[in-house]
Amino acid sequence: MAVISDSARAEFFEKIKPVKGMIEASLKKEKDMEVLMRQDSAGIEYKKLFLCEEMIYASTLYMSINSVSVELLGTKNNDALNDARKMLYKAVIYMENVVSNKVDCPYSELESYLEKIANTPLEKRLDLMKKLGVAIQMLIDAFGDNSKWKQSFVELRGRFVVVAKNFLDMKQASKDYFDPRSPDYDNTVIYINFLKKMLDKSAMEYRDRYELASRRIDDMRIAINLLIALRRIAMAINDKVLAEEIRKKALVWKTKMEADTRSGQSK
Repeated sequence: MAVISDSARAEFFEKIKPVKGMIEASLKKEKDMEVLMRQDSAGIEYKKLFLCEEMIYASTLYMSINSVSVELLGTKNNDALNDARKMLYKAVIYMENVVSNKVDCPYSELESYLEKIANTPLEKRLDLMKKLGVAIQMLIDAFGDNSKWKQSFVELRGRFVVVAKNFLDMKQASKDYFDPRSPDYDNTVIYINFLKKMLDKSAMEYRDRYELASRRIDDMRIAINLLIALRRIAMAINDKVLAEEIRKKALVWKTKMEADTRSGQSK
């Protein structure tokens, strides 16, 4: 590793000074909102949606510190990246508090959660989930392929995909998806296509983690449940071909998991 000059180091600290100020302001907003939630629980779900967005913003600020470090010092700033990772986990946890972390469940089980955020427009929901997804991918890219967190990112993305799924009112979406006259038609199509892509990707990542790294039966179970959640979406939009493809894939994976369990290859 090249020696970092004092001048380069000084320039780095000077350049990130305003960014650190913005981070401090963002974290203060979080603390203030937590105090407010303890004092008044009215509309707490909307407050947690605000906190989710604030944590996404904070994560991008930490990642910008890493970018400056790479540019000026020629090295990653792992402390900043780790802080960004913590912010994104916080963002996901806030979302789990709002819409639950249920992977595969009937849409009726989500109604009580969705009723409490009914005033959040679909456009806002899609925008928030896009921001979270992009931030997670930015973090993964910043850490690189050889990161010690590589396998943990499977969980981070998986938990993100689940809350993104639960954030969508599928009962309404299954109507708007087929109605070009609906003001939410375009966003519904975009959202559902986004979920289809991400659920499939996350299921494959869990399966790969099981096959190549963990051999933990829980990873394979989550992979299968993500596939089943994807199948529910396919059925909701009457995509019978996709639903059948997923059913067959899930059956193959389940058969493999059971065979591994019998042979003692899984933990």
